[in-house]
Amino acid sequence: MTVTLSIIIPTLNEQNVLGATLARLADTKNCEVIVVDGGSSDATLALAVQAGCKTLSSPRGRGRQMNLGAEKATAETLLFLHADTLLPENFPELILDAVHRPAVAAGAFSLAIDSPAKSLAVIAYFTNLRSRLLHLPYGDQALFITRKMFSAIGGFPEMEIMEDFVFVKKAQKKGAIIILPECATTSARRWQNLGTVRTTLINQLIVCGHSLGVPPAILSRWYRRMRGVGN
Repeated sequence: MTVTLSIIIPTLNEQNVLGATLARLADTKNCEVIVVDGGSSDATLALAVQAGCKTLSSPRGRGRQMNLGAEKATAETLLFLHADTLLPENFPELILDAVHRPAVAAGAFSLAIDSPAKSLAVIAYFTNLRSRLLHLPYGDQALFITRKMFSAIGGFPEMEIMEDFVFVKKAQKKGAIIILPECATTSARRWQNLGTVRTTLINQLIVCGHSLGVPPAILSRWYRRMRGVGN
């Protein structure tokens, strides 16, 4: 089998969501799925093995984990997928068509949030508006890129937070960022855990802090503290 798309999933204690994500990928032709685990203490790795994924262990850090997955991938096109995100039908064909369009550096899907709540539909609407106007998708929209372009921009920065934001900014310097109309559907769990308003405010504060030059290590501490997450 010729592998045309490598799907790289960084994980850390994702047993509650990973099964559904991997089930959506089952029987997808000409794709390999690489789960790069950052030290889970739950059944995350067991689920990945049971699903027939290639599994790798890495020091914790999403950027570091995704870079390791890219290094071990065999396809010439790479897709970086969050463990709680479901891809649309025919996603391999959509991605392979998009990355080979002239002047495209990278791309992502539009965002949908797995919830009937109107407030989250509004969040998804403005996320998609931002993505299209600024050509700035985030990681939960499933970023894709060719291996050649990934190498040209130096992969993901191995920083504590905002690695997807910086990655896309680097890709913008190489070409167009395409946002497909089809949706990647991400879990509503982070909005449900803290509430829509608080989660949105936290996210915007972190983006503003990054734009003002606050070091990633400090942003990460702020993020954990605001979310009530320990070190």
